[in-house]
Amino acid sequence: MRLIRLLKNDLARETEEWVAEGLISEPQAELICGRYGVDYQQVKNRSFGYNVLVGLGYLFIGLAVITLIGANWEEIPRALRMWALIAVTLTTQGLGLRYYSAGDHSAGVGFFLLGNLFFGASIILIAQIYHLGEHMPDGVFWWALGCLPFALLTRNPWLALQAHILAAIWFFLQISYGFYPTLFLLFILASAYVLWSGHQSVVLLLVVLASVGFWVEYSLAALWREADQFFLFDLHAENLAVAAALFILLFAFSHWLSGRMSPVAKDYAAVISVWCLRFALVLMLVLSFAAPWRQLLAADWNHLWSMWLVVVLLSAAAMWLAIRAGRRLSCAILLAVFAILLLAVTISGNREHAIYFQVIANFALIGSGVWLIVRGIQGGISHYFFLGVASILVTALLRYFDLIGDYVGGAVIFTLFAVLLLGAARYWKRHQSTEGA
Repeated sequence: MRLIRLLKNDLARETEEWVAEGLISEPQAELICGRYGVDYQQVKNRSFGYNVLVGLGYLFIGLAVITLIGANWEEIPRALRMWALIAVTLTTQGLGLRYYSAGDHSAGVGFFLLGNLFFGASIILIAQIYHLGEHMPDGVFWWALGCLPFALLTRNPWLALQAHILAAIWFFLQISYGFYPTLFLLFILASAYVLWSGHQSVVLLLVVLASVGFWVEYSLAALWREADQFFLFDLHAENLAVAAALFILLFAFSHWLSGRMSPVAKDYAAVISVWCLRFALVLMLVLSFAAPWRQLLAADWNHLWSMWLVVVLLSAAAMWLAIRAGRRLSCAILLAVFAILLLAVTISGNREHAIYFQVIANFALIGSGVWLIVRGIQGGISHYFFLGVASILVTALLRYFDLIGDYVGGAVIFTLFAVLLLGAARYWKRHQSTEGA
């Protein structure tokens, strides 16, 4: 089982102790850490906690300077204010370039982060001096765009994350004003480049994946909006179908990624797979009630042709990746079940049929829980095991509230859960006995 980032850093520190005790040599320690994509020398010299403290220190320096300037803003002459802001920004970024070019990348990145904060403050305060505020999101956009070159130059995930978060703020501000944020795709591509060529960053990976989902769903919502609709991001029932197809594609992508030789790619694949699994379980928990199905069955579904076109394209891409990853059968079954359910919901349109879909969702949730328990036992993956147990117990709790007053039905479903859990425990015991033999 692949180690998460925190445990990999612990491994590097543990190998350092082995080297000190003479159990292994330093080249062997580097090889062991390299097996899991960890830089032994970097972790040895600077810990993650050190970098966090330094980063927070730079952040509070920036906030202190901005607060000091803001407190004396009215007393400073206009020209001096503007040139002082420009000078502070250029000086800080210049120091960042100096340290980064000298090989002290951590200090350089810290100054770049600080300089980007000064750059944003300069945009806001200079706009206030000259009363430039006709479209407020423009200031956030130029702030994010000004941070982007430093992220691409250094290929540092923290700088890319800073630019991307600012771009995401601009994205939602543009939506609230009724405009389409066309250039948001530029920041997604830039962050993807940093992920591909820079240091590993799970946080940046999750932010990029979430941004892709929001951008696709928003683009479709803008395409499907009515002529008199101002707020573009009004979700339709079709958006849920596209979201499910996106996560199936993402799940197939994680299997394809796990087949790459790079340990970073394998770690990314594990993270994507786990989050796709969590999304599926949460979605099934929501759909284990009748109310969401009634809303889907009563929906207008005014954009069926374009929805099916997007779903088919995403499914074809998922199937192609699954074939490349050797997961053809499992992906085909998943896509077939999804297509049949989607077709049944769009054709039925009868709210009374919600109970049938609810029963299917509950059985799917129970089946997924049992599969996770068995998969966790077979592969020795505790996360899968406990996630499967949790999904079954949560389902039991939800059904208990649903079946209050119906004691016979409650007793039957709880008995079923007990049989499943006891069966899984028996299977685990037999599996452990077989391994021991």
